[in-house]
Amino acid sequence: MIRNILSNDLPRSRPLTAVLLVILIGLLVTPFIAPGVRSLDVAAKICIFIVLIASYDLVLGYTGIVSFGHTVFFGLGAYGVTIALTRLGSTWSALAVGICIALILSLMLAFVVALFSLRIRAIFYAMITLVVASAFSVLASQLFELTGGEDGLTIRAIPALSPGTVYSESFLGVTLDGRLVTYYLVFSICVLLFLILLRIVNSPFGRVLQAIRENDFRASALGYQTVIYRTLSSMISAFFATLAGALLALWLRYNGPDTSVSFTIMVDILLMAVIGGIGTMYGAVVGPTLLILAQSYLQDLMHWASLSASGIPIVGNFLAALLSPDRWLLWLGVLFVLSIYYFPSGIVGQLRRRVQRQPESGRSGRTYVECARGEQAR
Repeated sequence: MIRNILSNDLPRSRPLTAVLLVILIGLLVTPFIAPGVRSLDVAAKICIFIVLIASYDLVLGYTGIVSFGHTVFFGLGAYGVTIALTRLGSTWSALAVGICIALILSLMLAFVVALFSLRIRAIFYAMITLVVASAFSVLASQLFELTGGEDGLTIRAIPALSPGTVYSESFLGVTLDGRLVTYYLVFSICVLLFLILLRIVNSPFGRVLQAIRENDFRASALGYQTVIYRTLSSMISAFFATLAGALLALWLRYNGPDTSVSFTIMVDILLMAVIGGIGTMYGAVVGPTLLILAQSYLQDLMHWASLSASGIPIVGNFLAALLSPDRWLLWLGVLFVLSIYYFPSGIVGQLRRRVQRQPESGRSGRTYVECARGEQAR
């Protein structure tokens, strides 16, 4: 049953299985073991970014397309929800309208950009997506009447999801209110979306994408329309990124340029994908979890370490200054460099390499191109 749920793509590593279980159980029980506002916000953000990174890994890791414009679709989903709930009222129908309009715009934009760009070299496609992302960020900042400009838009929560709506004063030791319901709604949707993406990359369609990534010329020679497959991959990725953006706006009840469309977020997306492991899908679970936890709690950890080091004779003042919370970005960069050095193929890729098993295509001596051809023939 578990094999079917995971689309026959098991972690294939006991340490990786343990890590994934810890993350899943941790996200599931966070409201009960750490019921504070901050911990719940961190957990919800991890869930949303897992879907976002998984959607990005579909184009980068499984299709071999380098894109710097993924925040465009993420921002469209967030702005679609905030604008709809602001203009149409805080209702479920307004939420549905906002998500549908955002999805339509994302699919159209992904189709146009991919269709006119994927015929050229990959580096030019990356530059085009960077230009599109920059233009979208500028528009989001300047269209004050529509997007709220630099200040963004704050929305009222749907009554059923409002923190002021209390369903039970004591539910397993915590208050069951609209905020908790929103968290488990976000958690459930994110788990479902991730499993769908996992199914896509392990389907015959996903095998063709991997074949194109390995050798697009050979895939074309076998009869596959590589431009069509790349375009579909970009559109599917945009679809899931838009849903992730909608979930972010629904959770934060706010959206602005710095929240969903800034280049900083694009850098975070790349970091999370690389740390977790490109082309593994499970890397989309590990990468966001580690980076968001580091961004959220590294300063607190360094503050504690700085206070502890100040009592050390002779070098105490030097260590305290070195571990000052003001230098948390420096240490975050050091941790990133160390992770790349010790895990060049990402954490998930490295854990899987330690297990002496050949991939299914390797056992039969066939490449992904031949596997994709065989699965399509069935």
